[in-house]
Amino acid sequence: MRRKVKNRNVVKPDFKYNSVILEQFVNYIMDSGKKNTARKVVYGALEEIKTELKHDNPLEVFEAAIRNAGPVAEVRSRRIGGATYQVPREVRPARKTSLAMRWIIGAAKAKKGMPMAKRLKEELIAASKNEGEAIKKRENTMKMAEANRAFAHFAW
Repeated sequence: MRRKVKNRNVVKPDFKYNSVILEQFVNYIMDSGKKNTARKVVYGALEEIKTELKHDNPLEVFEAAIRNAGPVAEVRSRRIGGATYQVPREVRPARKTSLAMRWIIGAAKAKKGMPMAKRLKEELIAASKNEGEAIKKRENTMKMAEANRAFAHFAW
């Protein structure tokens, strides 16, 4: 019997760029319910992207970064007859974007010695150029899936 479909939280678009994915990103950055602080960080990073790259629409750079950082396949553990196999699976689109956001934010938080907006700006620019820590994480995930391709027949 199948599970019930989870009711997902529908996010309204943000007020400045009218983008749903950007508001989701703000929600991922938000800590302890401080949404205004999270918005200041994200909008500050986008403004810095605008000035540094002389790009009139920093949202394009942001969306390119999210698109580039998302993995196509990942491995999931599956227990079969006493042995646990790493089974490669295709990643759903919603999970792909959430993983990309999580990895970009994690890479930005790992850097030290700068304001969060600057760290986030650097990571977004790097990810939009297929560079940086989030892209390394994606590559490692893809390598794991490729290495365990022999167990793909265990996919459920």
